[in-house]
Amino acid sequence: MLQDVTVSVVIPALNEADSLPHVLPRIPAGMHEVILVDGASTDGTIEVARRLMPGIRIVYQERRGKGAALRAGFEAATGDIVVHLDADGSTDPAEIPAFIETLINGADYAKGSRFARGGSSEDITPLRRIGNWSFVALANGLFGSRFSDITYGYNAMWRRHHILLAPEIDGWAHEIIANIRAYRRGLRVVEVASLESPRVAGEAKLRTFSAGWTILRAIIGEWFRPLANPMPIRRPLEPLGHSARLADAPALVAVPVVADPQRVAIPARAHEDYAPALDYAPAMFAEAD
Repeated sequence: MLQDVTVSVVIPALNEADSLPHVLPRIPAGMHEVILVDGASTDGTIEVARRLMPGIRIVYQERRGKGAALRAGFEAATGDIVVHLDADGSTDPAEIPAFIETLINGADYAKGSRFARGGSSEDITPLRRIGNWSFVALANGLFGSRFSDITYGYNAMWRRHHILLAPEIDGWAHEIIANIRAYRRGLRVVEVASLESPRVAGEAKLRTFSAGWTILRAIIGEWFRPLANPMPIRRPLEPLGHSARLADAPALVAVPVVADPQRVAIPARAHEDYAPALDYAPAMFAEAD
């Protein structure tokens, strides 16, 4: 017996009216919902989104920052799986099926990587490459993980897990700490090879040196932050196919794209076994500064 799995695509956006025409039409058909989280755009972002995709859901974030936008999107999502897609065209919507397949095959958290075998970037500068390598080495050294990329925000997860990551962080350091905390929580983290493209239009909202300082502080802060409940959640499924937990995988592999992205399925019993770890919620929020 098979049970359908629904997918929500969450897209944080701030003044991305010129980029959305290159993003929304390329999202694979059959998604349960597409959610645009607007950060008080003034360039007609919402109007463009509704014209391109009349059924899109618009969510307004209450606090500033990409982390706050992601939190608002995750809380509004109703799909079994949530995929985070950037609005600037740097992340390829055609890769969504690869993230879905990774989760279906047993992963809890599918982490996009530009530096896993098969991945690449057409946008990263030498300085940013060195910075990413340095932060990867720092995080892996402190936490024992095996990430190849930690500053890339193309990720997907089973929606029930978002409460275990970094919901208390409003800023864009949310993405980095969510990756680390997924590993610390004992989730099955699997990297998916991804191609990063240059921003389609507009200006990047990230500044290299201030961003680097933010990442460094966030990683060091996480090292000194004890988890209120560090025991891993239940993980009844063993990874299948190309899926492998980073702690056990000597190499990181690209996950092939599924043939038909419109609907994906998972055995009903296995789906039921992935019970929400609700006992983590109070402890998680108690960790916030």
